[in-house]
Formats: sequence, C-alpha cells, structure tokens
Amino acid sequence: MGRVSWYLGFGMLLAIASFPRVCSAQTPLSWEEVRLRFETNNPNLHAGQLGIDESKANEISAYLRPNPTATILADQIDPFPGGPSHGPFSFLLASATVSYLHERRHKRELRLESAKEATGIAVSGQADLDRTLLFELRSAFVQVLQAKAVLQLAKDNLDYYDHFLDLNRERLKAGGMAKVDMQRLELQRVQYESDLQTAEVNLITAKVQLLMLINDGTHVDQFDVSGPFDFANRIPSRDEVRQTALDTRPDLRAALQAVTKAQTDHKLAIADGSTDPTFGLDVGRNPPIDQYFGVSVSVPLRIFDRNQGEKLRTKIDIDRNQRLMDAAKAQVLSDVDTAHATLNSTILLLQPYKDHYLQEATEVRDSVQFAYEHGASSLLDYLNAQSDYRNVQLGYLNLVGSYLTAASNLNMAVGREVIP
Repeated sequence: MGRVSWYLGFGMLLAIASFPRVCSAQTPLSWEEVRLRFETNNPNLHAGQLGIDESKANEISAYLRPNPTATILADQIDPFPGGPSHGPFSFLLASATVSYLHERRHKRELRLESAKEATGIAVSGQADLDRTLLFELRSAFVQVLQAKAVLQLAKDNLDYYDHFLDLNRERLKAGGMAKVDMQRLELQRVQYESDLQTAEVNLITAKVQLLMLINDGTHVDQFDVSGPFDFANRIPSRDEVRQTALDTRPDLRAALQAVTKAQTDHKLAIADGSTDPTFGLDVGRNPPIDQYFGVSVSVPLRIFDRNQGEKLRTKIDIDRNQRLMDAAKAQVLSDVDTAHATLNSTILLLQPYKDHYLQEATEVRDSVQFAYEHGASSLLDYLNAQSDYRNVQLGYLNLVGSYLTAASNLNMAVGREVIP
C-alpha cells in the first residue's frame, strides 16, 4: 500500500511540474486568426484610421458659416464742456451695428464637397496601406510555414542518416566495412547538423517578424502557426485578374478621386474669385434726431482679380492628377502582369517536382543505399544519392514557398484575394 501511495504521489508531482509548460503552449494560429490579430493590433493601421478621423473633422470646419460682426459705438463725448448749460454726454451719439458676410456661388458647399473628397482619398489610402501591410503579413506567415517545413525536413534527414550510421556501425563491428569509410560517413553528418541548426534559426527569425507585424508580445517559443503548405496548379486568367485589379485597387481609386477633387477645387477657386456682399443693420441714438436705425450693403470692388493664380493653379492640378491617374493605371497593369507571370512560372517548375522528381529522388537514394549495403555500389555513390535527395526535397520546399509568396503578390497586385 505504501509503495502504491508513493507512485501516486510521484505521478502527481510530475503532473504538477509539467502543468505550467502545457498551459503555456499556445494553439497554432491559422491565417484567419493571424489576420484578425493584425487588423486589431497593428499600430500603422490604427494610425491610418486616425488620419481618416482627422479628415472627417476637416469636413466640419469646411462647412462652417462666417460669424456675424457686432460693433458698438459711443461718439461725440465732450469731456470739456463749454458752459454749464450741458454736460459731457449731452451730444452723445450711441449706435450698435451687426454685419454679416454672405458667401455667394456655393462656396460653403464646394468646400464641404472638397473636404469629403479628401476623406474619400484618405479612406482609399488606408485601404492601400492595408493591402501593402497584408502582403507583408502574408509573406511573413509563409516564411514561418516554409521554415517549419524545412526544419522538419532537416530533422527527418538527420534521423534517417543516424539510422543509416547505426546500421553501418554494426557492419563495422562485424568487419563488413573499412574504418575509414565509417569515418567518412560520420564526417558527412556535420552537414545535416548544420542544416538543422540553420533551419531552427530561420524559424525563430520568421516568427519574430510575424510577431512584430501583429504587435504580439508572445514569446517566440510559445508562438506557432499552421496552414497548408502546398500549391494549386490552376490560377485565374491574366485578363480576368487585370479587370479585377482595375475595379479593386485602392491606389488607382485614390488617383481617380484625386482628379475629382482637383475639379472641385477648381470650381471653388472660381467661386472664391466672386465678390461677397456684407449686409449690415445698425441702430442708434442721435440727440438732434433721437433714435434711428439703418441698413447697409458693402460690396468689394473687383478692380484687381486677386484669385487668378489660384484659378490657374487648380486648372493645372486637374491635368497633373489625370496624368498621375494614367500612371497609376499603367502601374496596376504592370504589377498584375508581372505577378501573374511569376506565379505561372513557379507552377511550371513545381509540377515536375510533384509528378516525378520527389519520387525519383527517394527511389534513387533507397536503391543506391541497398546496393551499397550489399557491396554493389561505392560509398561515394551513396553520398551523392543522399545529397541529391536532400537538394531535391529542399528545392521543392523552397519552390512551394516561392509559389505562396507569388500568390500573395498577385493578391496584392489585384487588390483582393484571388488565390486563397
């Protein structure tokens, strides 16, 4: 009974000791979860949203009316009276005037329209920022998946080679191979150890980059992601993604909005060149006449047009923004064509790997190993076959990573996800 209690107590201690480690392990995050954290925590996105709020605040200022002006006048005060018949305020002239500037030619409405169009440009700019940062996020996510796959390959290669070394140590003990051959095999293990260490460092680096983008303080050892690390050999046609990009790209939409805003600003410059009357109402007291009131209208004389430069500038700005829109459209099409060609080329390279090269590399390695173990092949042949297997497997993983990065690049070029 005492022995059973001791075992139970020891088991509980082990469970308690391992409990914090188990609790600290985090469930691997999917791409959707990583993207959600990015949209929630990334400070650059938050700063961009605040810029939109600032632009909306400018809309309030743009639509403000001019304040009326109030003037109070006290005149004809005589501090030195000429005789006792009247005091210093006997001839006091008191008046109050209220005036208001009336803006003509829809100046307020045009200012508000221009401010709203500036907000639209800010919204499109924020969407373009999100598009760019999302590409960086997706690339960092792919880098983690690729680093995990390469690390697993390095572990598998090392385990396979260690198993092969164990078999040959038995052969050495049995006198079935030379000691120098065994030493050469053991020296070759350094390459696989180096691959493993490099893969571990690359995985940590990729995780750190991804954590920075989602602004997450999780320790790198407790952070992990999961997702498919493979490729699909079907992509949308070039004409299809071209049209989608023209309809979707936020930077192209911002360029078009800039043209519209320039046209509104030109209308506003013309309206600002018109004269605005000031209407006034005054009431007062004049001792000879007693109380009175009056009205006035004040109109600036446009002897000199002080807005000619602004009219010309805004007219030129329309042409400039139209040229920028044409350049943005050309850039969009160039981005799409380049990304589509890169993705298509990567698929053409990947398909033979999946259809032939991976299986052939495995078959060649296993065949040469079998022949070497039975004396029908040299040690150099086996080492070359093992090296070829390693290079083919690593090349395939790197190409899959290139495919996923190229797919993300095409999504960024189009402006939305066309390759899942």
